[in-house]
Amino acid sequence: MRFNSLFGPAAAELVFLIHLLIPPTQGVAFDPVQLPNLNLDQLGRVALTGDFDSISLYTYRQQSQNPFSINGSQALITQLPNGDYTAAATADAYIKSMCPFVMKDGQLAGVVVGGNFTSLGGIEAQGVAMYDPNTSKITPLPGLLGQVSVVYCDQDTNTVYVGGDFKGADSTNAVAWVGMTGWANLPFAGFNGPVESITKAPNGTIIFGGTFTGLGNTTAPQKKDQQIVNLSSAKISSGSATQENGFNDPKNIVCKTSGQDGPGSTWLLEDQTAGFWRADLNFGFQPTKLRLWNTHQNGRGTKTFRFTALPLNGIMNMTYNDPSTGKKTPCDADGARCLLSDNTSLPYQDFDFYNLVGMSAFQIDISDWYGDGAGLNGIELFQDDIYAYAVPELNEPTCANIKFGSNSTPTGPWTTASSAQSQSQYLTADLAAQDIRSAGASVVFRPNIRQKGNYSVTVYTPGCLQDESCDRRGSANVTGVFTEGGAPIPSQQISQTNNYDKYDQIYSGPVDVNTDSFRATVTLTPYTQQNERITLVAQRVRFAPTNYTGGLNGLYEFDPAKGTMLTDFSKSAFDQAGTNLQPEAIITSLAVTGGITYVGGNFSDTGRRFQNIFSITDGNATSLPNGGLNGQVATFQLFGDLLYIGGSFTNTATGNVSGLNNFAAYDTASQSWLALGSGVRGRVNTIVPLKLNVTEDQSEMCISVNGHFDQLEPFGPAPAVPVPGFGVWVPSRQNWFQNLNLTTRMITGKLSTTTNVTGSETLLAGTISSQGVPGAQDAVSLTSKPLQLNSLGLKIQPRQALSPKRKRAVNQNVTGAVTGLFYKNDRSKLNVTVIGGHFTATATNESTINNLAFINGTGAVSGLGTGLDEDSVFLALATQNDILYAGGTISGSLDNSNVNGLILYDLAASNFAYPQPPALGGDDVVVNAITTRPKSTQVYVAGRFDTAGSLGCPSVCMFDKGQWSQPGSGLSGSVAALAWQGNDKLLAGGNITINGIFTQLANYNTRRREWTPLNGSASAVPGPVTALTAANDDTSQFWVAGKASNGSAFLMKYDDSRFQSIGDGSRLGDRTTIQGLAMLSLTDNHDKSDLVGQNMVLLITGSLEVPNYGNASAALYDGRNFIPFILSTSGNGPGSLSQLFSEKKIDFKSAGGRMRLGFVVLIGLAIALGVTFLLVVAGIIIERYRRRADGYQPAPTQYFDKTANMGRIPPEDLFGRLGQRGNTPML
Repeated sequence: MRFNSLFGPAAAELVFLIHLLIPPTQGVAFDPVQLPNLNLDQLGRVALTGDFDSISLYTYRQQSQNPFSINGSQALITQLPNGDYTAAATADAYIKSMCPFVMKDGQLAGVVVGGNFTSLGGIEAQGVAMYDPNTSKITPLPGLLGQVSVVYCDQDTNTVYVGGDFKGADSTNAVAWVGMTGWANLPFAGFNGPVESITKAPNGTIIFGGTFTGLGNTTAPQKKDQQIVNLSSAKISSGSATQENGFNDPKNIVCKTSGQDGPGSTWLLEDQTAGFWRADLNFGFQPTKLRLWNTHQNGRGTKTFRFTALPLNGIMNMTYNDPSTGKKTPCDADGARCLLSDNTSLPYQDFDFYNLVGMSAFQIDISDWYGDGAGLNGIELFQDDIYAYAVPELNEPTCANIKFGSNSTPTGPWTTASSAQSQSQYLTADLAAQDIRSAGASVVFRPNIRQKGNYSVTVYTPGCLQDESCDRRGSANVTGVFTEGGAPIPSQQISQTNNYDKYDQIYSGPVDVNTDSFRATVTLTPYTQQNERITLVAQRVRFAPTNYTGGLNGLYEFDPAKGTMLTDFSKSAFDQAGTNLQPEAIITSLAVTGGITYVGGNFSDTGRRFQNIFSITDGNATSLPNGGLNGQVATFQLFGDLLYIGGSFTNTATGNVSGLNNFAAYDTASQSWLALGSGVRGRVNTIVPLKLNVTEDQSEMCISVNGHFDQLEPFGPAPAVPVPGFGVWVPSRQNWFQNLNLTTRMITGKLSTTTNVTGSETLLAGTISSQGVPGAQDAVSLTSKPLQLNSLGLKIQPRQALSPKRKRAVNQNVTGAVTGLFYKNDRSKLNVTVIGGHFTATATNESTINNLAFINGTGAVSGLGTGLDEDSVFLALATQNDILYAGGTISGSLDNSNVNGLILYDLAASNFAYPQPPALGGDDVVVNAITTRPKSTQVYVAGRFDTAGSLGCPSVCMFDKGQWSQPGSGLSGSVAALAWQGNDKLLAGGNITINGIFTQLANYNTRRREWTPLNGSASAVPGPVTALTAANDDTSQFWVAGKASNGSAFLMKYDDSRFQSIGDGSRLGDRTTIQGLAMLSLTDNHDKSDLVGQNMVLLITGSLEVPNYGNASAALYDGRNFIPFILSTSGNGPGSLSQLFSEKKIDFKSAGGRMRLGFVVLIGLAIALGVTFLLVVAGIIIERYRRRADGYQPAPTQYFDKTANMGRIPPEDLFGRLGQRGNTPML
């Protein structure tokens, strides 16, 4: 095969370099991230809340939390080893097609990528480029201008066939990239219309499909209006006809071309009355021109009318030559209401149809008239198609005075069968063996050939299912004579055992025009070598001109082995199949399997046997069951024996299969249609296979459906599922992924195409977002052995946006889970997980849960009773004994008493506690934090409020023993977080004022009942505090976070007496929102830092911009660097995490946290004294050992008994001088 080089040596050099640079494929190297060595043992159970519908740990550097794009840009997408998907190269527009370019020697040149992009991976590339799956390198393939819609890589010829809507050198819409020489013109220089699909036929030829009618830049003109539609055999009716005899029969105007007025020649309506004229035919047709003869009977006549196609009930747009100007004019502003002249010098008027539409009946609605009323003298309808029907009455009318009108001559025991699922009536004959051998039945077809030229002759055979004759069908012999003086063509055997309508091309070549001495004929008889009784059928024959310039209709077959342009399109079954379609066919999809080529698009064949999809086998175009589909096919995808089909359809063409709403499958093995659920509500554009872990540890191929639809239709017990134009069908489950209760990852977005590269992961194109734990919306558990996220078993769906009042109260549009707690009490046998926020969920008993959910130890899920407003939001939780304190923006009525901001719930009784605390009061009441004082029954509630019941108690209020108390005085503002510093000192963070002094942090001394600003906080902290966590056991050290006055996020640590801010170089991005902080312990130390202990790490949750990475929902901070930790998504956007909560508090001592300096000094002194004592004792022992070793002996000693003489001393000598002043006592 030789093609003309398009761009010379430069392109060849580019291909040579590509060929050399890409080694055998090993796949993209993904960079794993070492997971943090968290130690969560001492915390017990641990969970995270947030606003997300999928979530995963950050395990590979290529992972991203970025949402899928909706601005028209797409990307090449690969799957990471952990199952997430990541963009390998981003385009600035759509990617439409891909294929691996493997050379004859097995060397991979790269993956060819086509679309309407202008850059790929940051490299300028106009519509087409090469992608290296090993390195992700992009190599542009310059030279084309426009959109590439399809690429097909043919290893056998080292060629990539490229189609679309583009120009390049001497080619239009189709070109080839050939092995080592680069771009090359195809021999036929492309097409005169866009190419949508390319495939390789079973015989090795390349098939192009699209919206073209000719090769190169040619057009395909054709002679118009060649055949008259036979109205004489139609059922004619009318409405509002006159009662006057001779003028009231609507058949009066059929086959009347003289224009004579009078009884039996004219049809009139009642005076001053609108009406209609209608014809119902026994076959389908596609009219191109309407000819009307107006009446002038007594000054009457039709003035305005419109033409309605039936059964479509569509009003047809038409144009006509204005008699006054001679110019072609639309009927009116919208082309539907036409004006008929009353000029008596005009014998008739012609109206050309603007669009070609198939129909089997029509109606002319008359709305205005001349004189006293409307009427007509004659009517004719024309079409381009040249047919000869087996049923004589369906051919051109003999009364039309056509010299060589189409006709047929049936001979034998023929009967007429209804059209049923077919396009027209047909003849059927039951033949015994002797009739078969004697050719006792025949039909001779004679077309009306008005123009000599090349024609394709096609014989149509109706399917056998419609008349239940499949077990009796046999074969027919067909022969013909097409040129004057020419011999009949060889007899061809045509099998008639087809289930559905089909056509067979019997001849392609020259056909002579009709004359007095010659007429082209086709003769059908039974195949004589049949020995059993059969049913023979005969329907129609079509003569399609092929000698027009262009002569194509959406399909073209190219043989690369010959490397030359095929100009005789009649020699190609594919070209001929396109020619046999109605003009302006659109071919969108081609697929080959089992030796059969499937063709899909927007078309119907000229015989109306099939619509929008058909197959080609052994050179014959064959209808699929039920005549195809009733709407456009946009895409194919083969998977095993199933051909998945997407587009804009609702059923088969004959409407016999339900559930085929825009997405269906055709079983190529059983030749039957399959409903997939009940389809989707809206158009499907692409179908792309992808692997998903339907089970926890096993992936399988699923089918993604992408398009402009908003719902997966309900079927069986499965309800309708709202979706944003994306669904995943799981073949093994015969259900949508979205309907399955699976604990595996899910993706969202849109996919456009895919390709497989040997030795590498499947390459996808589109825009998607995926994370790892679907079925775990808004709340997950976290374990460290192994480190993983797990579902809590609570399916949450975020609620709609908050009301303006609620949103104003919480300063954000809160959705999802915000807070949670674990509560366990062995005495009351309670083990409950509580999740609060703004969401809906489904309880175990199928009831609806709003905003607060309970999961007991067995996994059963329940909610609150009635009484609270559905738009309440829970932001803070705490427990005292078995009573749950739940706060937020809460309102409602319980036990005939209003609640506001806070409720109490009895966990043991699973009901609201009674009585409830008196409601909090103020504007936009919100409770942000609740904490229980250590070793006390006192519960402190903080937020933004002014009163508690009738008690003035702004910002922080204490509830104990059934009543509110105001802790201290002088406090106002909004408090966001609380933490205890010992048993008697409470730390509060927020936007606070104490006795007129603004501060972000304040202390409350419970003994002195006094609020004081934290020293230095007003000047050091740049904005209101929204999150706070302890950094040691007594919270004398702590971390705070919030938003600075400039809108950026801040994160700071307080260490006994001073604030420390992290370095500017490692700050989180300006769009960061920090919602939660928590200290966690590690099993291994990290590098030393002044901010974080070596075996500790700070967890930051929220919506984060991590330096040198991007978006994340949680990050870890080791005192030096931020490390992405958890990624999540929510719909088409990044997700967020609110907070971590655990069953137990962290013990900084056992976790290795830092102690206060005083304790460190005392412990150090004790250790020093202990060491000194041990050294002294050791020295004494060593010295004694040395002396004994040197032979030292104890010196002899004698002691006299000093007490023996004590009795000899008189007492006065012993004590007599004790009382003398100035003298020293003497013994």
